[in-house]
Amino acid sequence: MLNVGRMLGAGIYSVPGVILNSVGSIGLLFVFWLLAPLFALGGLMVYSEYASLFPKRSGGEVVYLEQAYPHPQFLVPVMFAVTSVLLSFSATNSIVFAQYALAIFDVPITPARQTTIALAVCGVAVAFVALSTKWSLRAVNFLTGLKVLSLVFLVFTGALVLGGFTRIRDPYANFRSPFSGSTANPNSLATALVKTNFAFAGWNNAFNVIGEVRTRDPVRTVRKAGLLSLLLIACLFFFVNVAYVAAVPKDEISNSGQLIAALFFQHVFGEGFAAKSLPIMVALSCFGNITVGQTRVLREIARQGLLPYPRFFASTKPFGTPLAPVCLKYLLTVLVIVGLPAGDAFNFLLDLASYPNLVFGAATAVGLWVLRRRRRLAGLAPSKYRARNIYVFLSLFSAIFLLIMPWVPPEPGHGDVSFWYATYCVVGLGILVLCGFYYWLWIVVLPRLGGYTVVEEVERLEDGALTARLTRKYHFSVSDTDNGEQQPLIAST
Repeated sequence: MLNVGRMLGAGIYSVPGVILNSVGSIGLLFVFWLLAPLFALGGLMVYSEYASLFPKRSGGEVVYLEQAYPHPQFLVPVMFAVTSVLLSFSATNSIVFAQYALAIFDVPITPARQTTIALAVCGVAVAFVALSTKWSLRAVNFLTGLKVLSLVFLVFTGALVLGGFTRIRDPYANFRSPFSGSTANPNSLATALVKTNFAFAGWNNAFNVIGEVRTRDPVRTVRKAGLLSLLLIACLFFFVNVAYVAAVPKDEISNSGQLIAALFFQHVFGEGFAAKSLPIMVALSCFGNITVGQTRVLREIARQGLLPYPRFFASTKPFGTPLAPVCLKYLLTVLVIVGLPAGDAFNFLLDLASYPNLVFGAATAVGLWVLRRRRRLAGLAPSKYRARNIYVFLSLFSAIFLLIMPWVPPEPGHGDVSFWYATYCVVGLGILVLCGFYYWLWIVVLPRLGGYTVVEEVERLEDGALTARLTRKYHFSVSDTDNGEQQPLIAST
């Protein structure tokens, strides 16, 4: 359920229209909904081999990168941490919630209304998480079940449309000449793949907690769960798109923005209450993704000494909840929602969140070959979950393609933002540069000025899992440093 709950987000309800507008044809729309899980499968196999080499280390990608690239020391965890903090906003789900909420009440979507509702729902979600972890988790579990129900309902309704049991007169119209209007523009194809990858985000979620899996073979358990969840979600997403295409004319899908699910039920059920049922489910699903998000990740980053004032950000006072990370996430969400044009905010933020992670993804794929060679030279046996090279190539190709092709100009009318098409690439690279500066400042400059060295402490928890944090080790004499006790990397003074 870890993987399924994460993948069942706003993506399947909000990106099909953007994808069709980019690729130009129904045939290519379906092709990309088949390609995305194939690339995810490559990543899943790569992660499985990494996990088999470090089965006691939770954390997923950051742990694997740290093992593959140990030098410069601490560069990987610091860059990964800063990137996670800067991209921890919940703006995309808030924006989709706002659009569907307005659609439910037949209120025209304007920039002011969208921004106001997005900020309001994010504020409510933050208050919900800040006041009670127990009830927020219960809400997430309930809303995860609702997500599954809504998708099954949508697929079932699509089957009725194709069977001729609804008001849709010709459900097969869009399936004739499916590749008519297809584009070969690299930017448009990259945009489509970014959007489908967004919908499948979360296929690797279980690897983040593999150290907590209590089975005879945790890697086998997590790998099997990943394969089953990916297959399930891939089938659901594909047939949901079949349902959309059967009920909604092609031009309307292309121009639907993030409201394809609302259009689907309007065409099938008219303007009555039944047409509002799925948009209500979509809005609630988006709310569920806002409530928890990355607050646990931010708290763990603070506990590892990678944020200023770590005690403040790691504290659960006064309500027993991660209040400081929640407030930080809310502040970032407010800044990006207010600072971007409302019509471009969803697409830009989705693209931006993917770009720095593509660099990490490419490094993860290459790092597996590096790690294999290092182990071979050390005389160590290969992993019994060794990924075939074709899977490594798939993972690497996907990342490189999406890093390079967005720089190619799109065809007129097919860009997904109104300003310069590659802005998110520049901002994404800027975030990585900022991460490098943060590393240089906190790990190199300040230790020299403060007379200390940054060292890593690895602790074995009671359940056998390993955790690490960065601390300061001062160069003074023992008597001058309070018996040589190490202090957190970033003091919370």
